[in-house]
Amino acid sequence: MISRIDLRGDTLPQGGALRDLLPRAEFDVEAALETVRPICEDVRHHGAAAVIDYGEKFDGVRLTSLRVPAEAIARALEELDPAVRAALEESIRRARLVHREQRRTDHTTQVVPGGTVTEKWIPVERVGLYVPGGRAVYPSSVVMNVVPAQEAGVESVAVASPPQKDFGGLPHPTILAACALLGVDEVYAAGGAQAIAMFAYGTEGPEGCAPVNLVTGPGNIYVAAAKRLLKGRIGIDAEAGPTEIAVLADSTADPVHVAADLISQAEHDPMAASVLVTDSEELAEATEAELKTQVAASKHVDDRIVPALSGKQSAIVLVRDLEDGLKVVDAYGAEHLEIQTADAAALAARVRNAGAIFVGPWAPVSLGDYCAGSNHVLPTGGCACHSSGLSVQSFLRGVHIVDYTRDALADVAHHVVTLAEAEDLPAHGAALKARFGWKVPGK
Repeated sequence: MISRIDLRGDTLPQGGALRDLLPRAEFDVEAALETVRPICEDVRHHGAAAVIDYGEKFDGVRLTSLRVPAEAIARALEELDPAVRAALEESIRRARLVHREQRRTDHTTQVVPGGTVTEKWIPVERVGLYVPGGRAVYPSSVVMNVVPAQEAGVESVAVASPPQKDFGGLPHPTILAACALLGVDEVYAAGGAQAIAMFAYGTEGPEGCAPVNLVTGPGNIYVAAAKRLLKGRIGIDAEAGPTEIAVLADSTADPVHVAADLISQAEHDPMAASVLVTDSEELAEATEAELKTQVAASKHVDDRIVPALSGKQSAIVLVRDLEDGLKVVDAYGAEHLEIQTADAAALAARVRNAGAIFVGPWAPVSLGDYCAGSNHVLPTGGCACHSSGLSVQSFLRGVHIVDYTRDALADVAHHVVTLAEAEDLPAHGAALKARFGWKVPGK
């Protein structure tokens, strides 16, 4: 069901050579660009009508309006299962606790007497938050996108989620209920690349969607391609690829836990990646046995779990020791990394590349997906080596405010002029000379 990669040779490869040996899903965003380009252009020129047409083509439902009525959002919350409501409320509460602490404060540095630089943090004015539909329902993604935006101070928040034929063309009611709990009343029944284009270009009319400054949220390859295509017109959080879990484990790990966690990620999608890195062949064998037992008792077996676990993106990687294991998981840069070893906290502290790290047997990825308080919108495809997950910082811009007196400028003017002339940009220097009667102090 799951393949093995044996890296217990004399010398572990380094850098790119090691990355090339590790399993990874194929996710060719570049190829998808040509599919989404005409969709985005159509939305650019024809607005809501084009988005509605693509909703009919891809989601099988013909809408008369993209904007979800306020009464539909309120009704979804009224009809929500009380247990689901309680769980969402607790997820929101914990997410707010964590994300509220992330908000940066403005800071002023006195560089010289009379010369200061202040870093001011300004929220993005308007954001579009994408919540995927399809194989699963993701009210948790509403929480993970909306909470950090609100805690950052974003004034205008819009949510888009694909229309569902089974619910009269509205997004899934649990999605709408989550929006209601968070106080979000601007929701659109739009999915895929057309939703990203709607956010980027806006749509006309009293029920239209005003263009946004930033789009965040996971989605399929066409959503990722639309983000890449429209980046620059809009800011984006990331090009989310297939979801991933890597588990670094030794002989102390419980194979029941390890197998369950690998399966939990595999049930997302046939392209989901589940990777176990271990120095224990006994654990590898026990986990393989557990996978067979637990998969047989699972839902979504044939359409998601088995294709994901048996695909080239999933494997059990055997290493000589945990030192090599640490090198492997750093090279892999997993979206989610679990450490299930005898000294999990110490190893976790040494990890450099991961979207989020889950320490020990009682912090499974599922906890982070819903109720840890952490954010589950995380870098995939090895991007954890240079990118972070979604946070309050994703919705803030740091702006430097430079404030110098005449004397403070005079004190450094000759250095500025010297550097300007060294770069053959004499007009830069002239901008200072003009302030001092063309006679720069100190020169």
